[in-house]
Amino acid sequence: MTADALADALRRGPFHVALRTAIEHRGLSLARLRAHLARIEVTVAESTLSYWQRGLRHPDMPHALSAVRGLEIVLGLPADSLVVLIGPRQRGTRTRKPSASFAEIVVAGPTTRELLAQLGVDPERCNAGLELRMTHERVSIAADRTQGRIHTRLVSVAREQGIDRYIAVYHGEPDCDIDRVRIVAGDGCRLGRVRRKGICVAFELMFDRGLAEGDTVVLSYSLEDKSELECPGYYRIFREPSGPFLLQLELPPGDPPARCVQEVRTNDMRPPSVSADLYCDRGYVVSAYYPGVDSGIAGITLEWSENPAEPRAHPVP
Repeated sequence: MTADALADALRRGPFHVALRTAIEHRGLSLARLRAHLARIEVTVAESTLSYWQRGLRHPDMPHALSAVRGLEIVLGLPADSLVVLIGPRQRGTRTRKPSASFAEIVVAGPTTRELLAQLGVDPERCNAGLELRMTHERVSIAADRTQGRIHTRLVSVAREQGIDRYIAVYHGEPDCDIDRVRIVAGDGCRLGRVRRKGICVAFELMFDRGLAEGDTVVLSYSLEDKSELECPGYYRIFREPSGPFLLQLELPPGDPPARCVQEVRTNDMRPPSVSADLYCDRGYVVSAYYPGVDSGIAGITLEWSENPAEPRAHPVP
């Protein structure tokens, strides 16, 4: 890589081309580049550097300003030569939609805001530092039609440095006893503070360390609601676009629902914008897969027969 090619890349851009050219010109691996940045107390994940130089992600200003200036120092570039290629926002790309508030999505939104405030969390920025990449939930339905264990696994990427927790919220059914909801932390986290009120519980899942920007975190947790109410289905709240989402319900073999419906709603007061019948497999598991979800509610509605003894219209292959 010649000096002329580097100068041309810095003059013309775009940012990812200039960065990649500068790295090649210096002959550094991403691991060595990250180590040099660490020596001047600039923390950037190797994966983030890879995304930046391939154009798969753009530095989020102003949070990434110190990192970009650090790159200029380590790569021996003129001051602001990379900064000017970023601008206040990535050019030509779609800006991230602001997250919907809990009040816009669920009736219990005001109670949720109160619980988050008790945890010292800005309700409008709850988990804003994490980009949710994938969600998998598996819910067991007991023989008496009550909801059993919910197991949730999340894959997220840190949008900014220092994120050390995920805030989870659970809304029970209208007559649930929220004090009978038990939470167990799983992979990648430990349970922090828990706050309850009405039909809502909000809780912290603490990471072992603060994340660097671009770090991936995989965490899981389980929840059991012992309210002993008939389960009408299960739905997850998404405050901003995410995906993919896989939801699986384990149905009681002796008394499966008469109908299972995959649904998407903008909020819990509106009719579904997406509705499709689902069929359970031979193991009595019904699955709903969403390649991507927008803000709102996504899940599976269960319609039970009035008489538990009567034959089910729900076909099993």
